[in-house]
Amino acid sequence: MPATVADTEALLAAGGYVADRALATTVHLALAMGRPLFLEGEPGTGKTEIAKVLAAGLGRRLVRLQCYDGLDLSAAAYEWNHARQLMAIRLAEAAGETESETGRAALENGIYDRRFLQERPLLSALSGPPAVLLIDELDRADEPFEAFLLEILADFQLSIPEIGTVRADTPPVVVLTSNRTREVHDAIRRRCLYQWVDYPDARRERAILRARLPGLPEQLSAQVVAFVQAVRASDFFKYPGVAETIDWAAALSALNARELEPVLVEETLGALLKYQDDIAKLRGEEAAKLVDAARAAAAPRPALPF
Repeated sequence: MPATVADTEALLAAGGYVADRALATTVHLALAMGRPLFLEGEPGTGKTEIAKVLAAGLGRRLVRLQCYDGLDLSAAAYEWNHARQLMAIRLAEAAGETESETGRAALENGIYDRRFLQERPLLSALSGPPAVLLIDELDRADEPFEAFLLEILADFQLSIPEIGTVRADTPPVVVLTSNRTREVHDAIRRRCLYQWVDYPDARRERAILRARLPGLPEQLSAQVVAFVQAVRASDFFKYPGVAETIDWAAALSALNARELEPVLVEETLGALLKYQDDIAKLRGEEAAKLVDAARAAAAPRPALPF
């Protein structure tokens, strides 16, 4: 585990993640204190990526639970393999093992053996080698599902009625994310360290592009960031996240662009914006205006005379 906040920043940076000081501090405290980390923010701000970078940097396996409407315990934690259990019963009957009281008792005790248990992400993170457990987009799951998580978040254990409590030998690093499509219950929040992950400012977004697309021309990088920052300051249905900034810059680079041009912007808007109404709004004069503003914002400042 990193010993200081600076070490945590370095660990994230080594994985290509450019974190501000507040985020790096919260991540460091979650690691140092052994507390789950709850990251909330707009889609595309890099919440999921933190778990991936931590898994790679700490040398742990990444166990991901993607939440969705209707997610239940059998899909998230464990499920008994009823087909194998039934087969074991039939084989025992065929071998005559159920004819005696002792044999029937042995079968009853063995039918809920661990070998018949199918591990899902939550149980896998507790029972296998050290892991980073990513519970992604918790706000997509139903509210009652959150109750299943309380025992894991508080004690890093899972109670299974048939066999008892499974405790982690090495507690996983737990990262929960939410896009805030609904409010996550206070009981979850109290068990975690919380951090809001916002869109990066221009300086940090430039640093992200340098880390992810090292061959991108500096002029194009500056103009792309200035353009995206202007889009986020305007009235659109869905603002582009960091992932869209990277995708758009990569698309422009693949077209051998050296700087933004209105026609090129219009032809590649599908890499930046994901809703037709937003794309239609940005075409034409609006695109040209933002390109001019991005060029001006990214232009080198003349040196002041002494």
